[in-house]
Amino acid sequence: AARAVAVVAELVVAAEVAAAAGHVWSALVDWPTHGQWMLFTRVESTTAQTEGAGAGIVGITGIGPCAFRDTMTVTSWQPPPAQPARCGVEHTGRLVRGSGAFEVETIDAGHSRVVWSEWVRPPGGLLGEIGWLGVRPVVALFLRISLRRLAKYAEAGRR
Repeated sequence: AARAVAVVAELVVAAEVAAAAGHVWSALVDWPTHGQWMLFTRVESTTAQTEGAGAGIVGITGIGPCAFRDTMTVTSWQPPPAQPARCGVEHTGRLVRGSGAFEVETIDAGHSRVVWSEWVRPPGGLLGEIGWLGVRPVVALFLRISLRRLAKYAEAGRR
């Protein structure tokens, strides 16, 4: 019998930051401050454990009643001095399923690069896959703007 294979939609964005990798990592994993730099999103811990594999978080994205919850479990945690430092998540919600990761790599003592990757399975079968083609550029723009805001946030010494 033939088995249907879910299409995985990949999205990767990157930004350079004029701040040390350890500082950028600290800003990225400080879940309550994500709203300072991530567009229309706030992140909350859902478990007592806030760091490391097994920690639970939820991203609430949207404006007012037009928001959705993206529940996640941290699956990998390799903080600096790992090169690159990496946090991987499994998206466990009804709307967003799949995995994601961000990596922070050192360029030099005062500069780093953040790479944000998502591998998601669009909901809704073929219609969801077709819909992703229209949504993908918007999501990519959203993430690029958010990473630029993260860079300014980290460069300003916040965290």
